Amino acid sequence: MAFVKRFLYLIVPLSVGLYFVREYFQGCKYTGNERLDDKVVLITGANTGIGKETAKNMALRGARVYMACRNLNKANAARDDLLNITGLPADKIKVMQMDLSSFRSIRNFVTEFHKVEEKLHILINNAGIMFTPFLKTEDGFEMQVGVNHLGHFLLTNLLIDKLKTSAPSRVVTVSSLAHMSGTVEFDNFRGEKGYSRINSYGNSKLMNILFAKELGRRLEGTGVTSYSLHPGGIVTDLQREVLNPFFVKVVHVLGYVFWKTIERGAQTTIYCAVNDNAGKETGLYYRFYSLYTRCLLY
Repeated sequence: MAFVKRFLYLIVPLSVGLYFVREYFQGCKYTGNERLDDKVVLITGANTGIGKETAKNMALRGARVYMACRNLNKANAARDDLLNITGLPADKIKVMQMDLSSFRSIRNFVTEFHKVEEKLHILINNAGIMFTPFLKTEDGFEMQVGVNHLGHFLLTNLLIDKLKTSAPSRVVTVSSLAHMSGTVEFDNFRGEKGYSRINSYGNSKLMNILFAKELGRRLEGTGVTSYSLHPGGIVTDLQREVLNPFFVKVVHVLGYVFWKTIERGAQTTIYCAVNDNAGKETGLYYRFYSLYTRCLLY
């Protein structure tokens, strides 16, 4: 009996403590009920992770959602899954092919998108890669900078006129706190003067933030607002691509306490995409860092 008491004295406070620690790191869940009926939303990398969760949320709010993805097989499987989960009609979620590592593919995508949609109300630059070995895009740029920043930079600029004619509209760019280790190496976009997987990722995330900030400044008064955000630490396919199986398991165990679920990781993106107060701001960098508080990082 004494052993049971000692065990309970230990395990109960520990369990309660772990619960509140986990809830803190999970961040808050956005509860706004804004509708997006008759709105068009375009999300890159929407076949997995927070992109897929964001696509589900946007579709349930009434938007017509386009999933712009590199791999059509994976994208169509994700679309089928979302349609089954939501019970929405097939025309509410659509898939289009686009490879952010190819300017040609991005331009072709935009040409086709113009043919099927007159409007675009929310562009979510969500897709990303992390810690890849040294590779180059089709256009000769280092892969992480090319996909995470340059591809989205081109896509956004090609869609600016459509966003303006659809105003009020928004551009939401998913960045990361990894920007804190980043610099903008204008003379090394091709990675030929030295390459670090970690540094390049941080560089690309810093470029995301600076782009979103400058975009907000340049589009002020047009009805198009711009946002960047840190979604939080999340266990996603990005880790599976760069870690060996043992470390993936370690990340999952630690992630249960200290990292967000995919659903919670999508909340800052959703806030920036739909919140009415956010619609009055532009060029800022956001994260939800507790149950109750929104933090403006810049």
